[in-house]
Amino acid sequence: MPKRMDLIRVASLALVMPLTAAAQIQPAVQPGGDIPARPAPAPLGPVGPAIAAAKAGAFTYERRELFIPMRDGARLYAVLIIPRGTGKFPIMLDRTPYSADKQTAVGPAGAAPETILSPLNAELVRAGYIVAIEDVRGKYRSEGNYVMNRPLKGPLNPTAVDHSTDAWDTIDWLVRNVAESNGRVGTFGTSYDGFTALMSLVNPHPALKASVPINPMVDVWKGDDWFHNGAFRQEMIGYVYGQTIGRQSDREWFPAATDDYATALRFGSAGAYGRAMGMDRLPFWQRLTQHPAYDSYWQEQALDRVLARRPLQIPTLIVGSLWDQEDIYGAPALFNALKGADNGNAHLVVGPWYHGQANFPGMTLGPLDWGSDTSRWFRQRVLIPFLDQYLKGAASAGIARVLAFEPGPNHWRRLADWPPACARGCPANLTALYLGPRKSLSFDAPAGQASQSYVSDPAQPVPYRMRPTLAPFAPRSTWQTWLTDDQRFAERRRDVLAYATAPLSAPFRLAGTPQVHLVASTSGTDSDWVVKLIDVYPDPNPQKPGLSGYELPIAMDVIRGRYRTDPTHPTPLTPNVPLTYEFSLPTLSYVVQPGHRLMVQVQSSWFPLYDRNPQTFVPNIFIAKPPDYSVARQTIFNGADGSWIGLPIVG
Repeated sequence: MPKRMDLIRVASLALVMPLTAAAQIQPAVQPGGDIPARPAPAPLGPVGPAIAAAKAGAFTYERRELFIPMRDGARLYAVLIIPRGTGKFPIMLDRTPYSADKQTAVGPAGAAPETILSPLNAELVRAGYIVAIEDVRGKYRSEGNYVMNRPLKGPLNPTAVDHSTDAWDTIDWLVRNVAESNGRVGTFGTSYDGFTALMSLVNPHPALKASVPINPMVDVWKGDDWFHNGAFRQEMIGYVYGQTIGRQSDREWFPAATDDYATALRFGSAGAYGRAMGMDRLPFWQRLTQHPAYDSYWQEQALDRVLARRPLQIPTLIVGSLWDQEDIYGAPALFNALKGADNGNAHLVVGPWYHGQANFPGMTLGPLDWGSDTSRWFRQRVLIPFLDQYLKGAASAGIARVLAFEPGPNHWRRLADWPPACARGCPANLTALYLGPRKSLSFDAPAGQASQSYVSDPAQPVPYRMRPTLAPFAPRSTWQTWLTDDQRFAERRRDVLAYATAPLSAPFRLAGTPQVHLVASTSGTDSDWVVKLIDVYPDPNPQKPGLSGYELPIAMDVIRGRYRTDPTHPTPLTPNVPLTYEFSLPTLSYVVQPGHRLMVQVQSSWFPLYDRNPQTFVPNIFIAKPPDYSVARQTIFNGADGSWIGLPIVG
């Protein structure tokens, strides 16, 4: 920050200051929570699907509604789906901001649990588990105040309650008051619910015997929902609005916006867009825009850091997805943080899925066909045996430390660790794939020096997918599978550089964490760098004609240049000077087939998935003004000391 500010900037101090010192950070939990005050009493009567008494006897389950008291007097609403039959059953607890009623009424109630539950939840009931789904405090029918990702008690939360205490109190009440319980509980859930499952591990209740976080929110600045390496995920604005505008999250998009690209571009900065949508009155949006850097506000909430402070006590099956469009960072990062002191309790599954697809059918993903239902295989062969071992006392399930699916041969691999290859500390090192002259891509370092340039214009940013861009959670959106979109539309643009290998003569297996080593310059004082690793299918492709020439992304990410040397303290870039940017791409498990080519695309915008970088350094991009946005000339440098991608080639 400059030492001197003019009076105009002083008026916006709360938004401009990076707030890096712990003493300056205001608690996330404030009186009233994150939802604006309005009369919204929780309904007390049953609102679940009506089941005629005459038909209830034919059902294989019972649906029971409860209010569970917490230590501060708030009551949290829960729905239990209990298998009919003799004996006692373990409880699987899912704590959610997405409505317990909705998750237990996905269709008209019928005799089988599949009529009202997701495939995963229905299979748990059939396997002899009580499924308990609870509204987190302040959402839907639960009492109390809602705070987005409510932090643990401490500097960011001066109250006596958090998701850890609420999980503890809920488990304690369930095992004491549900007559059908066998006294053992597991926590599970996807995305935000995966986050709450992880919170139950911080101070676990004695009855908690297992946990299954699926695609959990872990570090929302480094690579999950809100930011990736400092670049703000602007497409999450609708979700933030929906989650914090009221107790119910009935709308997580803006109906008037039929093309998010055009709408977001018209308003300018992400902050201006938020103001236009009335979000400046939402406490969480205020906090988010006040903390663009990786300060203690985000660091203290990163659950890989939090849970690594003590050995993992509870057997935990961490589930990640290779094409997770929302929380692709969390699962492998969490496993790596825990595995050094977990007493063998941490397990990792990496599936060929979009975000949350482990809960649903997993036969295909976008244009890809796995030849079998990979999600059901995981649930029946891994998830339920894992739970049976720890919640029912069954024999050891023999669950591998790591189970990773390999697209290409389309099979699962049992592994002793993850990642097998990475930049440092792994069994195998990375193999450099060099960006070369004439947009070549080779495992041999270029003999000489060269460079390629393009012009990045914030007024015409590169779209992250073909337009029109529907909001992620709008009707008819294909957000779930966008990470498999054909990238030929981007390759055709002048502001995207595409480097490609010759067709491969033999397959090679990728397993681990790719590393970007980009040597680049910009004529501006700030810049984003987007790097995509792509599998280019043969053209023609007789075996799969529909995929002829298809450019399938297998790992993509972005870095905001201002955080090149320190994510906590942004600094301007020196114009027209080659600088090195190093960052990881998402975890890879993939086999590239013979005849295919590898491609690397480089660009400086990815809109509106990420907000536009003005390409002029400003203290806080959320409040960048129109004059701050400048055209910049971007240059990528080749050579032995130039740009390369470190590939995790193994086997």
